[in-house]
Amino acid sequence: MPINEAQLDTWSRQGAVKQSRDTYASIKPVLESKDAPYAGKTFQTFLQGSYANDTNVYAESDVDIVIQLDSIFYYDLNSLPEPRRAVFRQKYPDAVYHYSDFKRDVIAWLSSKYQRVKPGKKAVFVPGGNNRRDADVLVATQFRRYTDFADASNERYRSGLCFLLDNGTRIENFPKQHSANCTTKHQNTKQWFKPTVRVFKNMRNHMVREGLLPEGVAPSYFVEGFLYNVPDANFGGSYNDTFVNCFNWLNKADKSALVCANGLQWLIRDNTPTSWPSQNCQAFLNAARDLWNQW
Repeated sequence: MPINEAQLDTWSRQGAVKQSRDTYASIKPVLESKDAPYAGKTFQTFLQGSYANDTNVYAESDVDIVIQLDSIFYYDLNSLPEPRRAVFRQKYPDAVYHYSDFKRDVIAWLSSKYQRVKPGKKAVFVPGGNNRRDADVLVATQFRRYTDFADASNERYRSGLCFLLDNGTRIENFPKQHSANCTTKHQNTKQWFKPTVRVFKNMRNHMVREGLLPEGVAPSYFVEGFLYNVPDANFGGSYNDTFVNCFNWLNKADKSALVCANGLQWLIRDNTPTSWPSQNCQAFLNAARDLWNQW
């Protein structure tokens, strides 16, 4: 039988937010200290992820914080003709302070301020303490996807961030566009979008606990992007109706046409670090369908 409305309502509720705000408020001034080795550079700090987008659930603990270097930027010129690329390279010569330098300096600074700081594959882990949650600090630089470039005063681009993995792979993302688009989607669905995201995320967590879905198959970022593609008319009425309508639409949708919530990247592609592998997407749908039918 289907999952009852009371359970779906419970799953729709937002997890605690005060401690996450306190965590960000505690770490932000450390990152922005005038004594940090990168203090003379232009940079910004901000929240991203579930806490920033109000889609966090009770099981989530880590707070995702970005420190983004803006003194330099990485770029994508694939949309520009070669003459425009040549003009760009003349106007923007290579920088002398690189991403690797910034990441080294941020890790050293955090390690001097907190115990057991651990650099990971993508982010730097800062353990919680003193009423502060665990935090993942993503060290990034500004990223620009250019659509036109005549000169430095006449350029058009999409601004995001990027970071480099240890093997040199560049990961590009657009968290501010993601957050803004999710807020617009929430408003357009009469405040049903974000609670529905939390329902799907809590279902995923339940399926992982029960052994119905392997951990890591359905990251929150992709679940949020998945639902972003669902037409607004499928949200509302009840959580039962909303789940059925969203699930049925997603199950029938052309997965290759779906976009990330930032609107600038494909959601489902194989062998692409910023996309959801199609096999994992289908595994999530299959597990959700089975859970719904066997509840």
